[in-house]
Amino acid sequence: MTITDQPAPTRHHDAARFTRAALGRIGRYVFIGFVIAFFALPVLWLVTAPFDRAPALRLSVPEFTLRNFQVLLENPYALRSLWNSVIISLGTMAIVLVLAALASYALSRVRVPGRDLLLYTLLLLSAIVTGTAAMVPIFVLITELRLMDTYLAVVLVMAGGLLPAAIFILKDFMDNTPKSYEESARVFGASSLQILRHVVVPIARPGLATIAVWGVVQVWGNFLIPFILLRSPDQFPAAVVMFTLYTEGGQPNLALISAFSLLFSIPVVLLYLFVNKRYGFRFYGGIKS
Repeated sequence: MTITDQPAPTRHHDAARFTRAALGRIGRYVFIGFVIAFFALPVLWLVTAPFDRAPALRLSVPEFTLRNFQVLLENPYALRSLWNSVIISLGTMAIVLVLAALASYALSRVRVPGRDLLLYTLLLLSAIVTGTAAMVPIFVLITELRLMDTYLAVVLVMAGGLLPAAIFILKDFMDNTPKSYEESARVFGASSLQILRHVVVPIARPGLATIAVWGVVQVWGNFLIPFILLRSPDQFPAAVVMFTLYTEGGQPNLALISAFSLLFSIPVVLLYLFVNKRYGFRFYGGIKS
């Protein structure tokens, strides 16, 4: 039967269905366009505003100048704060990686009664008891340990907050490591630490890279903990120094903030590109092995 042979109600029904499908497709594309614009506009502002002679909180064609960066470099704390952020981020990442790898491997291989309950409890507590809620006891503890105004205080507090989630994530990677490889290494006399270093870590390297990137990003943008635990401006990380970039009238200095924000974002973007090239991020957040 041809289309012209179909009864009138059937043709009307097909036309209505085609119209609904077309409207649904248009609505979906419009929604996607709004979502893309929502995330793209701040990025465009971040890329263009630092080079604008008079940046404002709107997108415009910039009057090109490098004066904003020149003024920023005259700030004695700007570049040093980026180096401070690198120290704190790498120190925290190293502690989290080592301790999370050891703990997740042990929890993956040793059957302890209540193991899964322990993991979920740690993860739940780390989500409920945030740094803000625990800041008073943390402040008292750091003061008693005489670690106030030191990088070590910030690193230890940040590492303690990230460890539960890191152990939880890494345990999945450890569970997927074939035990036959470890048994073969054990036959040749390898110790547990040698097996972990030479067998498990190379296989679980994508998971370790995930934790490394995640840990650096969490520490890099953290403002509250270093703001409370550090006193010397020379030791402030970039997230804290950015808070000080105001004009004499108390208004945000958009010229300096935009230039500093661009410099502030470059290390994280470079880290992402490096790990993406090395391991290949997927859109669902994991790393392909």
